[in-house]
Amino acid sequence: MKTLFTNATIYDGSGSAPFVGDVLIEDDRIAEVAEKIDTKADEVIDLTGKQLCPGIIDAHSHNDFFYDRKDAEKFYRPFIEQGVTTQITGNCSFSPFGMSKDTPYRDKIGGGLFDCLNPGSFADFKKRAQGNLYVNIAPLIGNGSIRAGMTGYDTTPFTAEQIEELKEHVREAMEGGAFGGSFGFMYEPNRYSKPDELIAFAKEVAKYDGIVTIHPRACSIVSADYPLLTRKSHLEMGLDEAIDLMKQSGCRLEYSHLIFTGQRSWKLLDKMLNTFHKTKDEGYPIAFDNYVFHYGASVITVVFPEWYAALSKEEATKPINRFKLSLTILMYRKVLGIDWDDMVVAYISDEHPEYEGKTVDQLAKEAGVKPIDMYLKLVELSNRAGSIYLGKYYNDEIVKRLMEDDLSVFMTDAWVEEKGLQNIAAFQTFPQFFLLAKRYNMPIERIVRKMTGATADRYQIPERGYIRPGYKADITVIDLDHIKVDEKVPDRKPEGIEYVYINGQPVMVKGQYQSSKAGEVLLKPRTDENR
Repeated sequence: MKTLFTNATIYDGSGSAPFVGDVLIEDDRIAEVAEKIDTKADEVIDLTGKQLCPGIIDAHSHNDFFYDRKDAEKFYRPFIEQGVTTQITGNCSFSPFGMSKDTPYRDKIGGGLFDCLNPGSFADFKKRAQGNLYVNIAPLIGNGSIRAGMTGYDTTPFTAEQIEELKEHVREAMEGGAFGGSFGFMYEPNRYSKPDELIAFAKEVAKYDGIVTIHPRACSIVSADYPLLTRKSHLEMGLDEAIDLMKQSGCRLEYSHLIFTGQRSWKLLDKMLNTFHKTKDEGYPIAFDNYVFHYGASVITVVFPEWYAALSKEEATKPINRFKLSLTILMYRKVLGIDWDDMVVAYISDEHPEYEGKTVDQLAKEAGVKPIDMYLKLVELSNRAGSIYLGKYYNDEIVKRLMEDDLSVFMTDAWVEEKGLQNIAAFQTFPQFFLLAKRYNMPIERIVRKMTGATADRYQIPERGYIRPGYKADITVIDLDHIKVDEKVPDRKPEGIEYVYINGQPVMVKGQYQSSKAGEVLLKPRTDENR
């Protein structure tokens, strides 16, 4: 099957200026790229006035936990509709492989965020996923999932024997083609891992020249994960910890989702970027990825102190404890620079959809109560398991600076929720990046590179990320003049994504989704140099 795209404005993923020309694909590969291609094709698509680029690569995803669902397609379709053809998965220490099939801790594999339907080895995962993917997946192995598969949420430090068992899981994945590994220092059970375990994991990944992604221990000026009184902000300490692990293990480091949670963290932008670039200039392989919207998904207990959660219902209602709770939450909010109107309810329970999409402050005013009382009601109604979207991750200036920075690539870190308010990032992220690039007069070729070639290079994904003869035919066609998102409707399909091809198969045609399991499990080639 030959398809010829003609008269396209071609952004090839290298960052070079675009040119008008033709692209011929034959079966699953790009056959020719030229100003004019004179050949017979089964289909000719005229792209006059439209932009053709490599398929977009989402640098941080968790969509490896949904491929084996009966309704899997709904978890991938919104990403395709925003131009994504490949997702880097297994981030934040969570992967659906790296454990025994018969682990007694299956419910712990996804850290309470994701259900793992079919635990097993990396080989098991490849066998099940191949032929059942709607997008390409470039997998990482999660330290937290290995640990959960072995000991659940046990806080006991690993013994030398257990560390060797953990390394065996890493070796199996890396030998099988995983692109690296991941940590999530905020999450159970990865937060219980001691330095010897962490370094051993990262060293094993580094033997294969794999990349290590790190969700830091803190993303705000203060947190619950470091001592309250410290010389540096907790945000800076989280980066220092990641850098120290990179230096001790020799791994390549991707700092996951660089955010600045709470308004008081925003002043740390220059310090953080200076540390990244200073470390890079010293010769260390470090970089980061970032969002585009100003908020992200969180749990409703984000400002709910552990000491209060441990009280009995009788103790919790005592005036002295309620007063202490109010002061604790007030201090936390003031220190971070977050308020009740920054907390949008995503999901409380099936019985209470009326709260979804409203802020805690808004709900309090409607009920005629104090915000703290409304917040505690929501926590109780959700059995402490509700979800919110937390604002003030960024402001416009921070997003602009991160987009411009040489070390950044772009990602969603989002998934389709089965219940409640959807995260806009799962539906409209990459079109929003294009819109901001136009607003800030950023070269589109540079933005395309961050979405494609730069991400493929960073993760060492072969034959993807570029419009080049011989490369796989992952292609996204956009109409820059008609790109549109709707922040008021998070799950709305964006406008301006015209065509998407994955491995030569059309999955978006003239803006219309075409159902097709066109994706593949991508594998990192093994060589003598990275064994």
